[in-house]
Amino acid sequence: MKRQWCLYLSFLIYLTYSTSVQAENKKPDEKRYVIIHADDAGMSHSVNRGTIEGMEKGIVSSASIMVPCPWFKEFAQYAKSHPDLDYGIHLTLNSEWKNYRWGPVASRDQVPSLLDKENYLWDNVGQVVAHVNVKDAEKELRAQIERAKKFGVPLTHLDTHMGAVVSRPDLLEMYVNLGIEYDLPVLFVANLDPKKYGLIAKKGLELKAVLEKNGLPVLDELVQFYGERDYEKRKNAYLETLRNLKPGVTQIIIHCGFDNQELQNITSSSSRRDGDRRVFTDPNVMKEVKELEIEVITWKQFHEMARKQVASAQ
Repeated sequence: MKRQWCLYLSFLIYLTYSTSVQAENKKPDEKRYVIIHADDAGMSHSVNRGTIEGMEKGIVSSASIMVPCPWFKEFAQYAKSHPDLDYGIHLTLNSEWKNYRWGPVASRDQVPSLLDKENYLWDNVGQVVAHVNVKDAEKELRAQIERAKKFGVPLTHLDTHMGAVVSRPDLLEMYVNLGIEYDLPVLFVANLDPKKYGLIAKKGLELKAVLEKNGLPVLDELVQFYGERDYEKRKNAYLETLRNLKPGVTQIIIHCGFDNQELQNITSSSSRRDGDRRVFTDPNVMKEVKELEIEVITWKQFHEMARKQVASAQ
């Protein structure tokens, strides 16, 4: 898995649960917000169960759904029946697992550049960069959004599976335009290093201003962990991140699941996904977040914060 592509995004944390009165009395520029965001809902039954548990029993404040995946319908039904929770579309242009693959939502004959020789979506982001036509990509991503709406998912935002949609300047611009068209915030990098990201960083600076002008929020920081399998070390890494959060809005990306046979057959990350679910349903972790006076928010709340900021500036 080439998750390093997610580094194209940089954001702040937004949280769902209220914190102490003392935190409420802080000046806006001193407050720390976090979004605890579960990616990959719809990928499998185990991931769906883990994500739902994180949202119902823990402090997972938001999730995003992979519409092309086999277990999309199950999670869409849950979202429709729980409209008070926060859901985005995990816009998907690649299918990275060896024996568990998916194709496009749009008709294959309409998006030929999205397909590998087996008629699935490309395996990795590098292949997306090399082969995908932006017009085909837009057709597919629009089809994913419309399918979610057809199934009754109450959408609050858009983001990107493995960063594929932000891997080229033209794809990045198309992604932002979809957010503006649907009036949905997009996961977006606030300040990319131009020495490291080149044309992506340059385009990002232009599009950041466009998003803000349209009342769509831009995160300050993005955090996610992949490699650590040991549960206690993983938990401590998250706690250390929370303790050191800077003022503003940070998003922590996690991947929830259960370390069962189904998920083990799909991915080698099953134990880490199980760990993420356990960390963010841990009463001690939830207690520490409250004691740190960090406010957990949703994308819906983050969007409203941005709207108020635009209104106050007029």
